[in-house]
Amino acid sequence: MLLHMSRASAQWWHRAPADFEECTEAAGKSATPEEKSAALAQCSSKFAGRRKPSGGYTYYDFMQDRSFDIAGPNPTADEQKYIDEQYTGYLERQRRSNIAAAFAKEHDKAQQLKLEQASLKSETTGKIPVPQQRPKVLKETSPSSTDRSRLHGNCPQHTFSCDWPRLSESLNDLKKLFSSPAPAKPKKS
Repeated sequence: MLLHMSRASAQWWHRAPADFEECTEAAGKSATPEEKSAALAQCSSKFAGRRKPSGGYTYYDFMQDRSFDIAGPNPTADEQKYIDEQYTGYLERQRRSNIAAAFAKEHDKAQQLKLEQASLKSETTGKIPVPQQRPKVLKETSPSSTDRSRLHGNCPQHTFSCDWPRLSESLNDLKKLFSSPAPAKPKKS
């Protein structure tokens, strides 16, 4: 009982931890894991800054993913105001970056669309045949070979509209050649 009283009377002069590191040392001496976990959570909520090895404290702002040097274990009002101003600037830079990225994406889409349209236009222009003027054919009953060359002399080579009449005339000439009456054979009596 005397030991218990001496322990109780000694706690009145025990000072509170000055920073996060001292608080975690005291929390490490807790009797149960649950008490230790609760004490560590209390340390995190009580002290925002962490001690630097070179002296002083640093505050980590997870919203900006950035650390700030501060004078004590918690930021002063001026330090907090500076951190908030930096966060406002950070948000503005993020907003501008997002807008620029959206414009760049739209610009890239527009360029791609123009390229596709130009490609499609050149493909269709190259594949669509240009109409040609049909050759004038004079109607004659039986044109001679010199007349035929005169009739078809202005016709472009290897086009169906010009080659078909030539082919047709050649076939007609062949028909006439083979359909001419053969000399009569003498009848056997």
